[in-house]
Amino acid sequence: MTDRKSARLIDFHCHLDLYPDHAAAVAQRERERVFTLAVTTTPKAFPRNKELADRTKYVRAALGLHPQLVAERAKELSIWKEYLPSTRYVGEVGLDAGRRFYASFEQQKSVFSEILGACAYAGDKILSVHSVRCAKVVLDMIEARLPVGNNRVVLHWFTGSASEARRAAEMGCYFSINAEMLRNDRSAKIVHSLPKERILTETDGPFTAGGPSGGAPADVRPARDGLANLYNLEHDEMDILINENLRTLLS
Repeated sequence: MTDRKSARLIDFHCHLDLYPDHAAAVAQRERERVFTLAVTTTPKAFPRNKELADRTKYVRAALGLHPQLVAERAKELSIWKEYLPSTRYVGEVGLDAGRRFYASFEQQKSVFSEILGACAYAGDKILSVHSVRCAKVVLDMIEARLPVGNNRVVLHWFTGSASEARRAAEMGCYFSINAEMLRNDRSAKIVHSLPKERILTETDGPFTAGGPSGGAPADVRPARDGLANLYNLEHDEMDILINENLRTLLS
């Protein structure tokens, strides 16, 4: 059981390699003992992320192929598959049906299907999944391609409906929550409806506002504080809950 002294801040979705000094960002997270999932947007970015993360206790590198980059990076799927055996963590992957990226949506679905199939075959992967304006399609694909209990899915910055959130929770998905999500009443209401035991925190830095200046990684405390307020918990109680959730996810 996690206690107050051993509880750590957790940032389960952050692009450390997109900060001005990648190595310094990793070193800061290690120094501050913030458990961080360093997601990548392309497979070619993964080796350097893994090299830096492997020197740390608190940073983990995830292997990604971002849906917003599929139109120009789909050919890197073969590289993604080559690296998959070297990591337990997969992200950022998924689908984006937003206006800017809808032209590649069918191609995105093809790539995501391949990614899910590879994870199902490998087993024991933890995926950080993007699902902008297409939560139903993402959940349908996960349900079809990932056997229950074979892998774990964390829905990053989930923006689906209340019914889609319920469905995701029933499927066993986790949800990584950032401070921006809690500033929107509709989104905060959906977050409040989620099972507390499936909640993690994230920053999605550097893509969220309000981060520290000087190129340092965004602070995950606003997300933790917002969740504590939403659930009427003390900050240390929220830390313990999120740490327990992470421990269960990784077990």
